[in-house]
Amino acid sequence: MGSIFQKGLGFTLETFSSKDFIVRDFVESLSDSTIPVNRRSGPSTAAFDPKPLIRTFEHALSRLASLSDDLQTRESELLGSVRRAEIQHTQTLESLGKKLDHTIDSFQSLDVSLNSVPVGDASSDSGGHVAVKIGEKLEELDRQRKRAQDAKFLTQCWLEVSEKGQLSSLEDVRKQGGGEGKVRCAVIARQLMRISQRLDPGSWGHTNGNGRRASDAAGPRGTRGAVYNTKELIEKFSETLEKDLLKQFDNFYRRQNFEAMRECANVLLDFNGGASVIGLFVNQHQFFIDRSQLITEEIAGDGESWERLADPDAEPPGVEASLQSLIDEVKVVVQEESFIIKRAFPYYELVLGKFLQRVFQQSIQQRLEMVLDKANTISSLAFLRSLQAARGYINALVDDLKAHGLTEHPDPISSQSNVILDQQLDDLFVPYLVGYSYIDREKKSLEELYSSLLFKFNLFHSRRKKLLPTTFMATLARSGSELIASAKDAYLERLDSSELSPGQKAMLLRLAGLKNADQKHNEIEVTEQDGVLSVANAKRMLKWLAEGVGRGLELSGGNETPRDVSALLNLLLANMGEIYIETALDAAYDAAVTQETSKTEPDLSYLPNLLPAISIMHLMITCIHTVLVPLASSNTTVRREMEKATNLAINRMEEKTNNVIQRTIDAIMNWVGKLLAMQKKSDFRPKDVEGGGVWLEMPQTPTCLSIFTFLTKSHQTATTALDGNNLTSFSTELAIGIRSLLLEHFKKFQVNPAGCLMVTKDMTKYTEILASWPLAPGFKPSLDILTEIGNLFVLGPEALKERLRGAGGGLLAGVERADLRPYILRREDAGSVSMQTVLNGL
Repeated sequence: MGSIFQKGLGFTLETFSSKDFIVRDFVESLSDSTIPVNRRSGPSTAAFDPKPLIRTFEHALSRLASLSDDLQTRESELLGSVRRAEIQHTQTLESLGKKLDHTIDSFQSLDVSLNSVPVGDASSDSGGHVAVKIGEKLEELDRQRKRAQDAKFLTQCWLEVSEKGQLSSLEDVRKQGGGEGKVRCAVIARQLMRISQRLDPGSWGHTNGNGRRASDAAGPRGTRGAVYNTKELIEKFSETLEKDLLKQFDNFYRRQNFEAMRECANVLLDFNGGASVIGLFVNQHQFFIDRSQLITEEIAGDGESWERLADPDAEPPGVEASLQSLIDEVKVVVQEESFIIKRAFPYYELVLGKFLQRVFQQSIQQRLEMVLDKANTISSLAFLRSLQAARGYINALVDDLKAHGLTEHPDPISSQSNVILDQQLDDLFVPYLVGYSYIDREKKSLEELYSSLLFKFNLFHSRRKKLLPTTFMATLARSGSELIASAKDAYLERLDSSELSPGQKAMLLRLAGLKNADQKHNEIEVTEQDGVLSVANAKRMLKWLAEGVGRGLELSGGNETPRDVSALLNLLLANMGEIYIETALDAAYDAAVTQETSKTEPDLSYLPNLLPAISIMHLMITCIHTVLVPLASSNTTVRREMEKATNLAINRMEEKTNNVIQRTIDAIMNWVGKLLAMQKKSDFRPKDVEGGGVWLEMPQTPTCLSIFTFLTKSHQTATTALDGNNLTSFSTELAIGIRSLLLEHFKKFQVNPAGCLMVTKDMTKYTEILASWPLAPGFKPSLDILTEIGNLFVLGPEALKERLRGAGGGLLAGVERADLRPYILRREDAGSVSMQTVLNGL
């Protein structure tokens, strides 16, 4: 009879090894198994019976103990297996270690045997050389194998094209894609072309030794040589391959796939040197497409800018606006494209060079030529200023590109790109700077400006020359007159020339002070002021010259600087020296000559013209010695020639200045002599009649007063023309002459006791006027001799005797006594006994 209680649940080790095992659920399952089914629902009134639970748990504990014994047994077996495996692994490692050591020893022995040369064996193939020889032999065999494979494939392609008229094998290689395959296609196509030229000359139009076509000599095409026109077939394949590669390159460029572009460019480099892909990249660039329309646009610009450009007195406005915009855009485009070129081309230096050449030779050069052509229609100066501004701005562009580095950014630019940039810059301006083209333009511009500025000056003096009498000196000065006339005529011819634009003609007329160019030569009015030198105009001339010199240094780079400054020096000496300064000095000399023989008081109004002449001369000399001559220091011969020409011109101008001054002194002396000749004998022998007291009360004689007035006015005029040492020299020489005239003058008049007072008064007045001038330091004391001479007429016999002995310590002590005798003889009492005693003592 079975028990009313169920047995405990059966379980094994797998029950506890499950991931879902929970102790609480396991215990609950044991408890639930002891409760009968009919008691699991509904309320229970019976007492709790723990026995079923006790038996269930006892059975579970017994089962758990059995499982624990089984688990312990299995663990012991596994531990034994692990120990055996570890012992076997250790033995295996020891065995492998021994084998590795043996291998290393064997390798070292082999290495030693290969690298060592046996004693007494001098063969170069022993030891390490054997390995080298073996390697080289293997490489050679590999190359021969590749050449054999290539030759086989090349022969196969030639048979296909010559006998079947197709290149299916080569087409398969091309269609497979990949850079290496296309490179191989390009190489084979070139080789097939050479084979065709040798084996199929008929397709190339060559003739044999008999003068007939090779194909004709072989009979019908195909009996000898190729059946098909191999040249056309190979060329067609080459064109297809090239177009395919170029199309791929363009597609990759639009997608900015630089790696694919690089692969195509590399293939095309091996195919035709990369010329086609470089041309595609450069010609199809958007910059050239957009700029191709703008290049043809006419140069506009505001009229004020062009007027400032042609005005020599105005600061130039700088580079033309459209050219500036183009250069600014070029700077950005080249820097951006350098990055693309570096990534898209393996031969990026070559591509960058072609791109830069296209930018400079097409875009910049075309626009530059248009700007310069427009400027040339304005004036020569506008052309030169535009050339200078463009050169400076493009030079700044080149410097910026070099600083950027282009394909080497941010590293310094490569030497090849640096050379290309310099070469392109030089090529842009070579047509304008080569030979004498630049300096001739500079001279032409300055000649136009100088002739315009000096036109009225030259016209005034050319008319003045015609009014002068024909004399020997006038004949000698004819060369200067001819120079003025030639300059004037050249200017008039230039104005009448059709080469001048309206703007340039207006500028030249403005400089010349003319209203219009239609005025006839005789209708042009000139005034005395037009013939006077102007320091302001001279400064303008030097400023224009300095601008030209600076422009030449900037444009020519110093290579032809000595030659250029020498040409500018000659231009300066001819215009400012001969035409301007020397013409004014000649005019002053002519005026001085006429005044020297004048019957009236000399008009010294010409004398103030010496001051601007001397000032301009000093300005010109300073400019020459500080600006022009130092720039020729690199060429000793040119420098010496410049110094020689300068010295000759300066000496000639100084000589003319001295001649004017000397003639002026002579004119003053002549007039003073005429005034002295008008001295009355009665001035120093007044009669003792009624009214004699009034005469004695006069301060000086009328002659003395007139001479004093004339000398005062003349010297004041001289001070407006001369200063410094020049005025001192002039005053000293004139004072010496006046003193000599006065000393001779008083030897001619008889003096009575009443007239001796007038002599002393006159002498004092003469001394006063002469002493008031700036004289040489050693000369001024000698003027006191005039006062001493006057005292000879006043002193009594005894006092005079003492004075002549030098007791008075005066100036007479150093004068020869024989020279004093004529004055004493003019005393009225010279015949008295006491005076005869004095005379005998002399």
